[in-house]
Amino acid sequence: MKKLFLFLTLMVGTLTAQADGYTYLTFETTDGAKTSVDVSSLPVTINLDNSTLTIGSQTFALADLSKMYFSTQSETTGISEELRVNSEEFASATFYDLQGHKVTKEQMKKGVYIVKTTSKTYKIVIR
Repeated sequence: MKKLFLFLTLMVGTLTAQADGYTYLTFETTDGAKTSVDVSSLPVTINLDNSTLTIGSQTFALADLSKMYFSTQSETTGISEELRVNSEEFASATFYDLQGHKVTKEQMKKGVYIVKTTSKTYKIVIR
């Protein structure tokens, strides 16, 4: 735990110097999923509580992190940019707001929603 804390302290101390020219800090988990955080939106501090790392609005279990690195573009995976599903799959889809609350199609107003189908998860914008 001390080594991890020392490593994270070192990363925070060199964040400004290392981020020059890079737009994102990308975290990769052991399952291969990637989450990118915009460097300009990084908080002054990175919180490390027992077994979790919190940076901005993202929280990671330390045991699930395989690596983190700076990148020039967002490498976030897990949410597709395009909604391509058939009508049967869409009819049985589950909808969530950005706070993670389940909503019905009738409750959806203008805003961003997560659509979970049997095969994929999508982000949609209602305008």
